[in-house]
Amino acid sequence: MIKFAAVTLLILGTFAAVTTAKPKQRRMSLHDLKTKVDSIFKTGEGTFALAFKDLKTGKSLLLNARMVFHAASTMKTPVMIEVFRQASKKKFSIEDSLEVRNNFKSIVDGSSYALNSTDDSDDSAYSFVGKKLTIRDLIEAMITQSSNLATNILIDKVGAKNVMRTMRALGARNIQVLRGVEDEKAFEAGMNNTTTTLDLAIIYEKLARGQVVSKKASEVMCDVLLHQKFNEKIPRYLPHNVKVAHKTGNISGVEHDSGIVYLPDGRKYVLVILSENLKDKAKGVEAIARASKAVYDYEVQS
Repeated sequence: MIKFAAVTLLILGTFAAVTTAKPKQRRMSLHDLKTKVDSIFKTGEGTFALAFKDLKTGKSLLLNARMVFHAASTMKTPVMIEVFRQASKKKFSIEDSLEVRNNFKSIVDGSSYALNSTDDSDDSAYSFVGKKLTIRDLIEAMITQSSNLATNILIDKVGAKNVMRTMRALGARNIQVLRGVEDEKAFEAGMNNTTTTLDLAIIYEKLARGQVVSKKASEVMCDVLLHQKFNEKIPRYLPHNVKVAHKTGNISGVEHDSGIVYLPDGRKYVLVILSENLKDKAKGVEAIARASKAVYDYEVQS
């Protein structure tokens, strides 16, 4: 009986181990990801678009990728690219200084306008009006703090038409940078900076591959983007060891984020999420953050 009991216990123990083993989790497919992201976007109560591309495998997901959105501050990345391009042509040095001024001309009729520091996400540059800052400092303020004042100074330096010409050369055919920030006359005339998720994804892929201006310039620009101060969207639910080089944007009813996600194992992917017609800013931001986490989960499982 003792031997029989021992064998019985052994069999029961083996059976328990088998029955309690967790079934192998099925890998998420691109179709699964699309379904999940679509569901998340519905909770955002607005219009959303997404462009995702794994830079190793080439796998991608495009949702409303050619839909045109008000660019908001995502246009600041194209401006930075043009600054580096002109610097590479020896038109000036990134270390050169520019006068900080708060007086700009509308593209509608050339009339003067000024920015209001209280409407700017970064008011620190206004304390330098009448003084000088290096172009490098202005770039960092424009990208990491989304300074409107720094942006307008740099656009005046390099020219909006040149920004668009460079975007076309990179293959981003629908990025439109017409003007600086807060040109109210232009806004009322419908002359706005616009973009699509697909076009932003194109320039971020080229940045990630070191193909914008030069490998070194691309690396420097990505480093600036890595120091972004506004991280409530794409990076929000990602692990701390995941790095994101990105540029956000927002105006009334609009929330955007766009950039490159670096995984700890060396892989990287491009992710751009744009939104408009948002009824609630918080819900829109949350939807972007959750969609970003869904893409990350897909990448980790693939």
